[in-house]
Amino acid sequence: MLQENHTDDTAVLSDGTTTVSYAPSAMPRTARVLSIDGPGALELFRAELPGWKLSVTPPHGEALLRAGARLKRHAHAMRRDLRADPPPPEWAELTPAEPLRVVACDRPASELLPAWREAFPPEHPDRGSGDDQQVLVELLQPLLAGRVLGPVLGCSALVVDAGDRVAAGLVINDHDGVPWVGDVFRRPAAEFAGLGGLLLRRAMAWLNAQGWHEVGLAVTVGNPAQHVYERLGFAITTTTMTMEIP
Repeated sequence: MLQENHTDDTAVLSDGTTTVSYAPSAMPRTARVLSIDGPGALELFRAELPGWKLSVTPPHGEALLRAGARLKRHAHAMRRDLRADPPPPEWAELTPAEPLRVVACDRPASELLPAWREAFPPEHPDRGSGDDQQVLVELLQPLLAGRVLGPVLGCSALVVDAGDRVAAGLVINDHDGVPWVGDVFRRPAAEFAGLGGLLLRRAMAWLNAQGWHEVGLAVTVGNPAQHVYERLGFAITTTTMTMEIP
């Protein structure tokens, strides 16, 4: 018999042979799996959490994949310790070459969309699926409104070109007390190379000056941006697989 027991922030499912515990997240139909004990986890999830996206450790993810779950993302969480490795204060004043300029991240999602689309072409591991309207409604608008990872912090910024079009962007959210890179992107043309790193350096200097202790992000396995993050002092802390339950 299937049972579900809740504590303040966790839930437990059991059918007598398999028991799983998970912590629902702020996003609807998403959760982090805390433990799996037994061979029938996918059947439990299918019965109680169909269509959910579950974050699991790679061993559990591989088992769920073999059982028929769908892999949505395989990603590293990375963090930079701003106390042990403080950024140079002068990073806060970095600016791109004219006519590019840094502006506040206070524009509607529709103005960010063209650059975001260019930054993630079809072959990119983080391209995802969906048309422009889905990207706006399901990704960019909730992110900028603070509904996905938390409130947008003041170090978030955009770079615009001579025509005031967005060329690059960085969104950093207060994610449960940790500054988290919700998104960073740039148009791929050569004149925009390095803008993502510039925005990240500026943000880390701002965060350090404001007393934040660390900054984190997630990068999909296979995304070449991981090497950029490593050069900026980020180190892998955990690796997870996000599985979709059919």
